[in-house]
Amino acid sequence: MAESVPSFDLITMGRIGVDLYPLQSAVPLARVESFGKFLGGSAANVAVAAARLGRRTAVITRTGADPFGAYLHQALRDFGVDDRWVTPVEAYPTPITFCEIFPPDDFPLYFYRRPKAPDLEIHTGELDLAAVRAARIFWMTGTGLSEEPSRSATLAALTARAKAGPTVFDLDWRPMFWPDPDGARPHYAEALRHATVAVGNLDECAIATGVREPAACAEALLAAGVELAVVKQGPKGVLAVHRDGTRAEVPPVPVEVVNGLGAGDAFGGALCHGLLAGWDLTSTMRYANAAGALVASRLACSAAMPTRAEVDDLLARATA
Repeated sequence: MAESVPSFDLITMGRIGVDLYPLQSAVPLARVESFGKFLGGSAANVAVAAARLGRRTAVITRTGADPFGAYLHQALRDFGVDDRWVTPVEAYPTPITFCEIFPPDDFPLYFYRRPKAPDLEIHTGELDLAAVRAARIFWMTGTGLSEEPSRSATLAALTARAKAGPTVFDLDWRPMFWPDPDGARPHYAEALRHATVAVGNLDECAIATGVREPAACAEALLAAGVELAVVKQGPKGVLAVHRDGTRAEVPPVPVEVVNGLGAGDAFGGALCHGLLAGWDLTSTMRYANAAGALVASRLACSAAMPTRAEVDDLLARATA
């Protein structure tokens, strides 16, 4: 009897690691004396964000075969994220990321992913392509395109999915992961051909399309092959444009910022929640903005991802 294909609301693929956040705000990293340890990495965070909103999620990634890798497995399980496709790499340590916290808008990141991050050692032959195709939403990231074999594996997953449902390309531009920024665009263009949704801020859209003006970014992403372009504009909110002509421009939800890191991943998880629920574009963007704002008002990323009740409460207060 053939083994049944696991069915998930969302499967993400890409970066994972341990985030170490200062427990003192507005203090240079060299003077910080204590840190909090959290699950991190964009693909992992988006899976956690959607799980907190009640969705069945899983992540495809790799860790080191070390205590930090064991911690990440346990953290994923604690958040309700399926970790069956999170496998160890003996050769490389689990990545660690430090940040400095200078609210409201300065949060430098220091990535320790050398000589190579395990999440870039995803191989095509290890993928459960039937599960990728069966997922209601598949989410991949730009970081996964930065090195082999992850690049080929990510493109193989996209090809196998064949736009069977919402297929999200998180542009996720991290310049420190690419030896040559100009070399990124062809790989981004190839991924966009297979995606139905593209999500990114203006810097990320510029890498993918060569333009920076929000409406031009959206049009360029649509021309590259997606059906929905979501352009995050920071303090100006978010612009979303669908191929069918539907358009939504939604301002941010004002909060007192504690740590802006992770807000984009909360936005992503909430975007998936709205797509799964079949909401209209404006409602989905408002909900995603509110989820991102809640995380920005908290210290952590993964542990800060909001529940449905928390997002509903913030939206109610924001519109009162």
